[in-house]
Amino acid sequence: MKINKITVGQTTVAFSKDRELVDKLNNIGFKKVLLNDLQKRFTQDELIKFLSKCDVAIVGLDKITEEVLSNVPNLKAISKYGVGLDNIDFDACKKYNVEVLHSQGVNKRSVSELALGCMLSLSRNIFITSNELKNGNWNKSGGAQISDKTIGIIGVGHIGKDMVELLKPFNCRILVNDIIDQSAYYKANNLIEATKEEIYKLADIITIHTPFKSDLKHFINKETFSQMKANAIVINTARGGLINQDDLKWALKKKIIAGAAIDTYEVEPPNDKELISLSNIINTPHIGGNSKEAVKAMGLASIQNILAWSKDN
Repeated sequence: MKINKITVGQTTVAFSKDRELVDKLNNIGFKKVLLNDLQKRFTQDELIKFLSKCDVAIVGLDKITEEVLSNVPNLKAISKYGVGLDNIDFDACKKYNVEVLHSQGVNKRSVSELALGCMLSLSRNIFITSNELKNGNWNKSGGAQISDKTIGIIGVGHIGKDMVELLKPFNCRILVNDIIDQSAYYKANNLIEATKEEIYKLADIITIHTPFKSDLKHFINKETFSQMKANAIVINTARGGLINQDDLKWALKKKIIAGAAIDTYEVEPPNDKELISLSNIINTPHIGGNSKEAVKAMGLASIQNILAWSKDN
């Protein structure tokens, strides 16, 4: 399909804020480029209205459901900005002949660096003591190093593997869990394959890097928190819904675990003010994949996927 016959829509806020990406998209020669000029997350009705004008669309966290697809007959493909695919109903896409274009791993360093930063900030009490000092409390508790500690990585895909690379200088004992057999990779990197239960019981820090699937909903909950060490730290830079947030609040308030860092939530922005106000939790507004470098890489990948698709259709 010739690019001068394609109307492309772009819904994501981060992409829309990046002038270089917007200029590149505008200058390719598409028939028309539609942008999220308001730079806001669309409601379902707004999304339908927007996508109904598109042949191809670059989408981020927008929910691509059967309800949406049944109302946008001109849409032929969607190109994913980012790597998470749980917001896309693949069965509905197949039903309505909408091809899903995506690249994996393009923002892995952005996410893994955030996770590492949270590990260091919570372990060394950087976050807690900084906030206390702002309120006039001179707390000299310097926490503990992450060097030589036991780290549990649940989900050993692109980001999980990058997490392994970042942790190598710290000489950690790394426990890993994934549904895919990666024995050769584990052996080559001195990793210890473990069950989730073993990770809950043994790890000083647990970092989650799985996609969201129905069987993983709330797999971190009151029961699993109860198995963890009192000094344990839990990091979720993956997807909201993997951790039961009510149970996390319970575990933090009762000091069942020492701390947590959450970048993703079941409802975004999060509406549990009590949870996010706790002193031993770092809350970030889903910025894991949003470093400047990652924004560029994800945007360029989403554009390139459209260009490759146009040559084949």
